[in-house]
Amino acid sequence: MQPPSSHSAAAKPAKRRFPRSFKELTPAGHFNPRTFFREMVWKALLTPRTGSHKEPSFPKLARGQMAVTWIGHASFLIQFAELNVLVDPNFANWLFFLKRVKRAGLRIEDLPPIDLVLITHAHYDHFHKPSLRRLPHPKLGIMPWGTSTLARGLGFERLIELKWWESFGTPDWSVTFVPSNHWGARTLRDEHRGYGGFVLEHSGRRIYHAGDSAYFDGFKEIGRRLAPEVALLPIGACHPESFRGVHMGPQDALQAFKDLRAQWLVPMHYGHFKLGFEEPDQPPEWLKGLLRESGMSHQLKILEEGLPHLF
Repeated sequence: MQPPSSHSAAAKPAKRRFPRSFKELTPAGHFNPRTFFREMVWKALLTPRTGSHKEPSFPKLARGQMAVTWIGHASFLIQFAELNVLVDPNFANWLFFLKRVKRAGLRIEDLPPIDLVLITHAHYDHFHKPSLRRLPHPKLGIMPWGTSTLARGLGFERLIELKWWESFGTPDWSVTFVPSNHWGARTLRDEHRGYGGFVLEHSGRRIYHAGDSAYFDGFKEIGRRLAPEVALLPIGACHPESFRGVHMGPQDALQAFKDLRAQWLVPMHYGHFKLGFEEPDQPPEWLKGLLRESGMSHQLKILEEGLPHLF
């Protein structure tokens, strides 16, 4: 899917027939309501919620330093000197009937003042309106084409929509919106909404958040054009195999990391919501084994939720 030539929210989405079965509501069209309920809902309900909110301990950064705090799932706090950025903030314990099986690493009320919020796409686990509404009035929200209408009334002072390879910023920092291999519709009939990832640059440092994505050759172009140092890559919701049409497993993430030519791989999108059939703790173990076999273990940083890591 290519981004539209205009940012206009009035652009009409392509006509789509109403789905004939539950399978058609899933991107790979491969499971029935009974399987979905057993794997995604029932198993999560039986799983005790783990993890804890950490007491805030944010480092004082000098120019050129960067701290990354994994809040959980795809949510990150990225800090530079005089710039605090949230990506895909989601502090929910429930997404409708999907239980969060591991607590967010931080409470919303413990966040530092937020200057910028980046939202990769409109799916409910990434664009979580209740979490956004509770943020302490962030100044600026940057998101894909066709999604800013969803953010109105959530407390932002300004909303910016970007298409792939467009950038926005100030003399001190810039954000470039880059392609992914996913989809952006929030409901059945809003296929006009975009999706992608972000490369954030400040003081000569670059960090990439992939959003949701299956593996695709676009990672090579992102690496060639923007050369991020740190790559935040999803590794969960990857089993059964057909899920990898819209998500990456650990093997895909390793190949994407090589394509990006980044220095550090930080895995995400696992362990908090049961969105695949694998166990929550399996993807990072698979990833550690793959990097060990490749002699790249020193480039893997598995973050503990709520604890800042200095890069």
